[in-house]
Amino acid sequence: MLIKFWNAFVKITAYLPQLLIFRTKVYYEDKAAQSRRIKGGAIIISNHTAVWDYAEYLFVFFFRTLRAQMAEVLFEKKPLGLFLKMMGGIRVNRGANDFACVTKSEKILEKGGVALIFPESRLPLKGEERPLPFKPGAAYLALLSGAPVVPVFTNGRYFSKKRARVIIGKPICARDLIDDSLSEKENLARITDIMRDKIISLEKQLYEQTQKS
Repeated sequence: MLIKFWNAFVKITAYLPQLLIFRTKVYYEDKAAQSRRIKGGAIIISNHTAVWDYAEYLFVFFFRTLRAQMAEVLFEKKPLGLFLKMMGGIRVNRGANDFACVTKSEKILEKGGVALIFPESRLPLKGEERPLPFKPGAAYLALLSGAPVVPVFTNGRYFSKKRARVIIGKPICARDLIDDSLSEKENLARITDIMRDKIISLEKQLYEQTQKS
């Protein structure tokens, strides 16, 4: 309850400033299939361009409390770590086999909450192909929970004269993608690749839609 209250407080007080920082324009692959209003438990996956991606999505999905998986290094910085904890951030210890974040995320989904995951796991370095290869955590959580996956792409233009642009894709049901002829490990890798390909596809669709507008 406190997490929802704190999220609401932050969104209301920061609403006007974020208009100057992001000026986000939202596009859709199919608005009838998935709009900014997400009903029930869901997993949002996205490419990762900057630490501001999380802040941007707080306002794109204004009426939902996003419980984002975040690297342990962010929680070790004060007062940022305290702020993220109050926002309901899910700590991910990337240097260890951390299943605590999976368990916590699954419980959030069971209660009808929304988990936000950046499957690249880190920010791309200069010159690296984007998006980076996806880690299997999001696909694993989707298979485990049965929650729909909402793919989102952002161009990451913040603090710029040009507007930040986001495109929301149609939900993916990971369990529908299971190939019975493959092993569990092979299915996990396959679904992870499908999710990455979807983000790449959304990037192309965003470019096409912005050319028309």
